[in-house]
Amino acid sequence: MMKRLLGVGAVILTTAAIAWAGADSAPAPKTGVAAVPVITKAVKGEQCVEDTDYMRRNHMDVLDHHRDKTVIDGIRTKKYSLKECINCHASEKTGSVAKDKDDFCVSCHSYAAVKIDCFECHSTKPQGSMAMHPLSAETAHYSHKLATQAKGNISVEAMAGVSQ
Repeated sequence: MMKRLLGVGAVILTTAAIAWAGADSAPAPKTGVAAVPVITKAVKGEQCVEDTDYMRRNHMDVLDHHRDKTVIDGIRTKKYSLKECINCHASEKTGSVAKDKDDFCVSCHSYAAVKIDCFECHSTKPQGSMAMHPLSAETAHYSHKLATQAKGNISVEAMAGVSQ
């Protein structure tokens, strides 16, 4: 029994000594700067529809509002349309805003750790759960709007119930 206690004590003392020695060492030097998003200048157009700082902070609200006006209310304008954003900001290399890690939307959204769900449906080859959804575009977008405004999670069944 005494040998066991001495063994445990030796392990504890050794661990404490190693921890104590490590406490005096300086932290490892920083090796670089955090990656920043690649923001390419718009390929077309001289001026964005709004001030750059405004668009950086509010582009999602602008796009959501335009989507609702277009899909739910039937009011179509070019000023804030997703198509016009893509026309100006698509990469000359990929022809997209969301295909490559350096493309306009993906670069900032990756940096901010924000998922882009627009292009699951709005692409030449839709992918994702809503891509071939039986709801019409109007009810699908309206359901999406309800889901984003909900306090908790909303089920697919509840979203599908909007169309009935």
